[in-house]
Order: sequence, then C-alpha cells, then structure tokens
Amino acid sequence: MIFFTADTHYGHANIINLCNRPFTSVEEMDAKLIANHNAVVGENDTVYHIGDFAFGNLYTVEKYFTRLNGRIRIIPGGHDKWAFSETKKIITKTGYRVEVLPQLYSLRVGELVVILCHYAMRTWEKSHYGSIHLYGHSHGNLPALNRSMDVGVDCNNFYPLSLADVERRLANEQNDKSTSRTTI
Repeated sequence: MIFFTADTHYGHANIINLCNRPFTSVEEMDAKLIANHNAVVGENDTVYHIGDFAFGNLYTVEKYFTRLNGRIRIIPGGHDKWAFSETKKIITKTGYRVEVLPQLYSLRVGELVVILCHYAMRTWEKSHYGSIHLYGHSHGNLPALNRSMDVGVDCNNFYPLSLADVERRLANEQNDKSTSRTTI
C-alpha cells in the first residue's frame, strides 16, 4: 500500500502549543505519532512524507526512522535541513533505506498522477486532467482546493493516510461541492 503524511515535527516541543496538539510532552507526542504510523503502515508499505519530518541533525532524525515501518520517501519541507546531508545510511525499522526526493515530486499510480510538495499550490502538473496534489505545511489551516489536500498529521488524527483514503476524501469533497450548488 501507499501512504501519505506530513508535518510530524518529531522532537519539536513547541509544535504542541503552536498547533494545539493534545500532548503534554514531546516524548508523548513522538510516541503517539510512531505508534499511529506503525499501526497502519506495514513492513513493505511505502510512505511519502511530505515535509517537516523532524527537528534536529541527521543523528537525531535517524533515531526516529529506525522506529518506523515501511519504505519511507521524504519530500523535504522547510524544517528538514538534515535531508540535504548524507542520508544514504538511514534505515527504517523494517530495513529499508530512507530516500530523499526532490522538493516537488510527481508520482504515477496506475493512471493517477499525484503531485507532492510540502507547500500548497493553486495549480499543478495535469491539474486540469485529473491529477491530485498533496501537501503539508499548513497544519490543517488551508481548505482543500479542487483536487488538492493537506495530508499533515494535524488534520488527519495524527495518522498517515492511504491512497484509498485520499481518493475517498477528495471524491466526497467533489460530491459535497456539486450538491451544494444553487441552480437558477
């Protein structure tokens, strides 16, 4: 399966207050985020983490990856300075090497094109042809626009979302918009 997430901010104590997260300490937050990740992501699943993974240097960040299931692919966000270091040796809990991708990444899953960027865009590659855009950074403070959505943990109960979850939510939003239009 394929999963998407963003804005975990592992090791970032102040994010609890900034985003009104329901945790009393950074240790509690980190433990819950890791448990939620591993509850849905299997050993061989792929996770696209769309930025702001963790605070700290490469050594600190590596400690989080070694506790997480799956093949993790990072699209760096503004707080991921470590991602531009030597990351080739970072291994996940299930033995996969962490892969750092470009800051704007296009993924094809069958016929579906998925555009990944930490920052929300108003238009993106093939946006008029059914592609979707997934982003983070806004911590749930930006409404979805057309076929785009925030996959950050703050607006997804602190869990990664599967591709099926994303498609279902986007379809529901499209249905809600079409049924709420006024006809004259």
